[in-house]
Amino acid sequence: MNSPLRSVSAFCAPTAGAALGPVKIERRPVGPRDVLIEIDYCGVCHSDLHMARNDWGMSLFPMVPGHEIIGRVVSTGAEVTDLAAGKRVGVGCLVDSCRQCEACDDHLEQYCVKGFTLTYSSPTRDPGGLTFGGYSKQIVVDRNYVVTVPETLDPAGAAPLLCAGITTWSPLAHWKIGPGMTVGVIGLGGLGHMGVKFAHALGARVVMITTSPQKGEDARKLGADDVLISSDAKAMAGFAGKFDFLLNTIPVPHDFNAYMGLLKRDATMCIVGAIGPAAALNTAPLVMGRRNIAGSLIGGIKETQEMLDFAGLNNITADVEVIDVAAINDAYGRMQRSDVKYRFVIDLATLD
Repeated sequence: MNSPLRSVSAFCAPTAGAALGPVKIERRPVGPRDVLIEIDYCGVCHSDLHMARNDWGMSLFPMVPGHEIIGRVVSTGAEVTDLAAGKRVGVGCLVDSCRQCEACDDHLEQYCVKGFTLTYSSPTRDPGGLTFGGYSKQIVVDRNYVVTVPETLDPAGAAPLLCAGITTWSPLAHWKIGPGMTVGVIGLGGLGHMGVKFAHALGARVVMITTSPQKGEDARKLGADDVLISSDAKAMAGFAGKFDFLLNTIPVPHDFNAYMGLLKRDATMCIVGAIGPAAALNTAPLVMGRRNIAGSLIGGIKETQEMLDFAGLNNITADVEVIDVAAINDAYGRMQRSDVKYRFVIDLATLD
């Protein structure tokens, strides 16, 4: 028999742009394939801020944000046999997909042809009619969309791996980054600092590309082998044609043309930060060097598990500032000012 609805404490944005505050929400009963998770930590993604303010015109309210969830299994449905109570698990950006299209068959649920179900702000048959995310005490998720988290990792630092981590890992894995390759990471923020860590651990030579010498110093501490100041024309010319891969993590639309000449023939620059229109692209560097410009979303569930396993073996977590849930509105303001190194994470023990 299914368990009853659960009343759960959460932090909610009632309308677009409104301050977040405490509410009670209901979680669905635990079905045969479900996992009930007590949430310990939830990362604060920049997309949470965009969604809470409806910057992309797709948000649904009331909204409980949060898709970088770390917690422990409380109970499972009868058909879940591989997760026991107490197991550390995670939930990322999606909690369902059609499970029938070519993308889902290839374990690439993030490209589901019919569209995946977001961890928050997606229509659902759950109580309330919307998915509610990780700024809450508990969540119920289908086992197919739950990943296990190595006990060796700090749980607060592991939370951003469920979005920032997989967003940078997926293109590095897809383009088979490894020893003997030179990788440039453009921009050092929540995404960029994870890109540096993963590319370094994969054995590549890593160059941080930034406008800030200070960020360059930080990047070296994170594992970068070199720093390229993109506003230095002479330095940029010195790196022309040197890169096997560029991971562009700049979170706002910008001019991609400045970086295309850095690529070797047949090399790729992958965009993971900016979403939306950009400056006109000069196709000459692409044509003359058979270079590529591409984009990448998050990763599928299988790939996310592979990323977490790799992180566990290499002790890779995000650099985080842990906050009380009551500080979330201030944290959103600080995120807008880039006043965090490099991710906020909410300690859900502070939510009554």
